Amino acid sequence: MKALVCGISGQDGAYLAKLLLDKGYEVIGTSRDAQISDFKNLTRLGIREKVWLESMALNDFRSVLQVMHRTQPDEIYNLAGQSSVGLSFEQPVETLESIMSATINMMEAIRFLDRPIRFYNAGSGECFGDTLGVAANENTPFRPRSPYAVAKSAAYWQVANYREAYGLYACTGILFNHESPLRPERFVTRKIVAAACRIGKGSKERLRLGNTSISRDWGWAPEYVDAMWRMLQGDRAEDLVIATGINHSLGDFADCAFRYFGLDWREHTDIDQSIFRPTDLPFGCGDSRKANKINGWKAETRMEDVIQKMIDAELEYEK
Repeated sequence: MKALVCGISGQDGAYLAKLLLDKGYEVIGTSRDAQISDFKNLTRLGIREKVWLESMALNDFRSVLQVMHRTQPDEIYNLAGQSSVGLSFEQPVETLESIMSATINMMEAIRFLDRPIRFYNAGSGECFGDTLGVAANENTPFRPRSPYAVAKSAAYWQVANYREAYGLYACTGILFNHESPLRPERFVTRKIVAAACRIGKGSKERLRLGNTSISRDWGWAPEYVDAMWRMLQGDRAEDLVIATGINHSLGDFADCAFRYFGLDWREHTDIDQSIFRPTDLPFGCGDSRKANKINGWKAETRMEDVIQKMIDAELEYEK
């Protein structure tokens, strides 16, 4: 089996590549310019030399078609695109193009090649918007409240349309928040963990956070890429919610990280109104019982264990 992983340099792309290699796949990864990208996450996982890398511009249909024709994949995982909700408010056009245009280019290329390629699209729990304290499932309507969520919602409907109109095996995993040591520090979870580690070792810095009352459903990224793979192994394509079903506030996340070092997070944190988002979801939580019923997937790692793993990796990385 041969898999094409678009966005292989990111957190999910790297973990997915490792999972696929372990399963015996030939893995091709793409980046806009593979010649200059450092692929540090692949190096960190020890798989940099085991992956075939290609340059591909997802917003350029010709580039997408050429790479897909040349590599002849059996499965395609679309994990690329601007991935920060906060940044999407500053770069709404780039966010929309890198997610929506890229997805339609890939779907069109699959249709053009007319091969039995199975396609996974990375969706997001952000698409649901404010669910008023109720865990979202596959029947919950989308009410996106950020440029990122709007783009992900549009991509979701594109995939559903191509599946229904042209009979493609194409599906979207609607994933809620999932973290790991491979997260860039611009993501608030890694930002908290990294700051807690430095402060725990004696740094006098202050951690700046936005709205700490928001709550999210945080899982462990390596488990979530397993869900992606499972979604392409079934008899028919189905969109599925992937989540732990448990939510915690951002304050709870910070408290857990700082307690590892015997510290009170409030004594080392400043709330900065300037980094509040124009609109933010007070609650985010997913119901993944359908995924468990269809392919046996279930989240095993809870937020406290995710934080422990991230701290252990952070401390090891700093040695």
